[in-house]
Amino acid sequence: MMPDLGKYAIEVLSAYAASLTLLAALIYLTLRRGRAARRALAEIEAETKANG
Repeated sequence: MMPDLGKYAIEVLSAYAASLTLLAALIYLTLRRGRAARRALAEIEAETKANG
């Protein structure tokens, strides 16, 4: 299943691992910021409704 990477196997696999780690971190941060923005918007909307 795994291709023969020869003498560059460690470098290639390290690059894949680093890429996947960075991608996972970006997804996590995006979701976290989205939740924070949604929460802030809900607070502003509630404040606006309360103030009329």
